[in-house]
Amino acid sequence: MQGKSKLFQYSMFALLYFSQGTILSYFTALNALYLLENGLEMANIGILGTIAMIPFILKIFLGYLSDKVNLFGKGHRKPYILIGLAIQFICLIIVPFINPSTNFTGFVIAAFMVQFGMALYDTCTDGLALDVIPKDEQGTIQAFMVGGRAVGLIATATVVGVLADLVSWYAVFFALAFFTLFPLPFVLQVKDGARTGEQRFDLGAFRTLGRRNVIAIAAIGFIIFFIIVGINQIINPYMENEFGITLSQAGTLTTVWGIGILVGSIFGGKIFDAIGQRQAIYVGIGLSIISLVGLAFIPTLWLAWVFMFIFGFSYGTYQTIYFALAMNITETAIAASMFAILMSITNIGQAVGMGVTGFAVMPDALGYRTTLLVFAACNFLLLPLMRPAFRSSQKA
Repeated sequence: MQGKSKLFQYSMFALLYFSQGTILSYFTALNALYLLENGLEMANIGILGTIAMIPFILKIFLGYLSDKVNLFGKGHRKPYILIGLAIQFICLIIVPFINPSTNFTGFVIAAFMVQFGMALYDTCTDGLALDVIPKDEQGTIQAFMVGGRAVGLIATATVVGVLADLVSWYAVFFALAFFTLFPLPFVLQVKDGARTGEQRFDLGAFRTLGRRNVIAIAAIGFIIFFIIVGINQIINPYMENEFGITLSQAGTLTTVWGIGILVGSIFGGKIFDAIGQRQAIYVGIGLSIISLVGLAFIPTLWLAWVFMFIFGFSYGTYQTIYFALAMNITETAIAASMFAILMSITNIGQAVGMGVTGFAVMPDALGYRTTLLVFAACNFLLLPLMRPAFRSSQKA
């Protein structure tokens, strides 16, 4: 992005992640309520959540395609980003016309395509960031990106809850389509040409993935996202089940969670740069356990606001720390591919987590509170991975 200021670059990346945040807000916090309102069960929601995450597992191939193919001679990143935004926009216009109670398969396909569009531009946004952002700014850019996504979460949660209550779900999906367009003025200005020098694609760079520290860091990402996204899916249904919250209250709770993510992303970026990678993850573990145990034991709704903020704070901190850590170990020659592989592993964790929580909270299974406690304990699985993750690049 020659000739573009740092403000332009940071703003563009923040807005691309803002668009992701609007979809993430819907699928991880509000989709469950939409489907429950249409007569489906949490088991169906768990299945949909798992299937909708498949495009993010396919990020491996999307990253390889972006690194390898200069599409139409227009670049390795920009054309893919534009195609992904277009797919997301078109599918969001279509999806409200599909009734999930009578055509669950059709709704799943539409949700899959929305997520595929987002996975495509997400992968290439990450690749572009790795191409143009210096290593000493990786904590900062991840704070902007995760922060941008958090603002998208907040905007969506605030608008969607009100629209769903006072207008219709059609208005919800049309608003999400509108939010998709926000980064376009910036992306269209990007000049994205051939990759040169150390950025040139090198198949041999994939050997990096065999290092023990890379494998351990990938496992850390799987566990972190298994926990935070799996739990995030059930928070609003949990609040509805325990306290009978309305759609507007669900939207407001998600807004509080989003504000926590925004603050946590800033905090995560700063502690990553200030106290080091390993210590930053220990901080993330502590915050996650406190928030989930707190949510499991809340006796009244007003305490939910406090622990939703803490959960969002831990979510934003964890995300920023892990994304900056993944950027730090990514090889430039396979930037989009390697980062996409690391992200795909986190997305497998998300898919598994959403599937597990969807079934775990059923009345004849663990229930909401026990599920929260079990997932809080899963944070301890990170501890044995710390030593291999932060050793210098040993071969597997």
